[in-house]
Amino acid sequence: MQFLENIVNQVNGLVWGPLMLVLILGTGFFLMVMLKFMPLLRIGSGFALMWRGRAKGAEDTGEISPFQALMTCLAATVGTGNIAGVATAIFLGGPGALFWMWCTALVGMATKYCEVVLAVHYREKDGRSEHVGGPMYAIKNGLGGRWVWLGTAFAIFGGFAGFGIGNMVQVNSMALALNATFSIPLWVTGTVAMILVGMVILGGIKRIGTVAAALVPFMCVAYVLAGLVVLIINADAIPGAIDLIFTHAFTPIAATGGFAGAAVMAAIRYGVARGIFSNEAGLGTAGIAQAAGTTTSAVRSGMIGMIGTFIDTLIVCSMTGLAIVCSGVWSSGASGAELSALAFESALPGYGGAILTIALVVFAFTTILGWSYYGEKCWEFLLGARAIWPYRLIWVIVVPFGAIAQLDFAWLLADTLNGLMAIPNLISLLLLSPVVIKLTRDYFANPASLQPVTQSR
Repeated sequence: MQFLENIVNQVNGLVWGPLMLVLILGTGFFLMVMLKFMPLLRIGSGFALMWRGRAKGAEDTGEISPFQALMTCLAATVGTGNIAGVATAIFLGGPGALFWMWCTALVGMATKYCEVVLAVHYREKDGRSEHVGGPMYAIKNGLGGRWVWLGTAFAIFGGFAGFGIGNMVQVNSMALALNATFSIPLWVTGTVAMILVGMVILGGIKRIGTVAAALVPFMCVAYVLAGLVVLIINADAIPGAIDLIFTHAFTPIAATGGFAGAAVMAAIRYGVARGIFSNEAGLGTAGIAQAAGTTTSAVRSGMIGMIGTFIDTLIVCSMTGLAIVCSGVWSSGASGAELSALAFESALPGYGGAILTIALVVFAFTTILGWSYYGEKCWEFLLGARAIWPYRLIWVIVVPFGAIAQLDFAWLLADTLNGLMAIPNLISLLLLSPVVIKLTRDYFANPASLQPVTQSR
């Protein structure tokens, strides 16, 4: 077992090493330039389309509204990474890591836009007449039969990674947080989570979309408001915190308090890695959910999809990071969710820790829902529609085991598989980028006359 763990550790170091981070950032920057910075210039349009996308148009095709599709994506991405992941980045890389998370999100908007455009453009209907899409279908239908193996690789990585990073790890975080804050036994959390997850995912994407559309906006707004309270209480420290973030993004930071010190490379590495872990730009997952959204335009879907990265990292993650730095607890020596809890507790004694625990539980629960759909579509691509119900049942059964298990190796393996998903996705993004550029150019040249870009195959 130790031998296997050492191998996975070595692979993980390569997967999430400097080369991969440069590849993800480089791809995002290349796509941003090729799009002439459209994702940044059209943020307002993206939010407007998201708001209008709450209802299905008369000619739109798909299973859920564009708004529900975005909320399903956010359900999967707004999770433990927004609380524990941000704190870990600051613990390892210093306050400057937050700056590099922001940079990752800005270029990630272009990546996410292209992922969604290709997913919707190349989506198809499965045996149940439901729309399916994502990197595996973009590769198959966009690059042709010679590249199907690449789509298969993505589906295998995603199909297995979901059970770890999207299921067991999430419920484990929920159980430990509830046990530490409210003394709720681990098995109780696992059992209740299993029942609630089963009630949702056994109803398929329509029920997942409905629940996500109800929970995600509420949880994001509530968490941001709680974060703003922490910032208001520490208002005097905000200028100094901003200075720390920008200064230490480019200069080393010495050891102070419980903080061990960090070089600039550490700020970049952990800021970028945790930013990607949080918003998943470059991993290709967003397109899987967005492909089920009702639409007649891949470009409109892409503009809605890119807003997910903005909300996830530039809003939600920023609240966590700024709360940690402004409260001064970043140098306490604590890490992960404990560090985030310290930030809230220091501003709201007696309440802050409980607020953060509840936020973590809701975030993790919605992540389980979103990732259940990602994994389902990966296995459907590999085995056909007959795999859907067995997969859903297995997904539900696994939940309580995640609450009571020791998951160090499971986390490591799932993290590695999650990173490996990026390789096929980034290759397809680069090879199919001319398609995205043409669709984007045609749309903005005459959006009213754009014909539906999807069809049943």
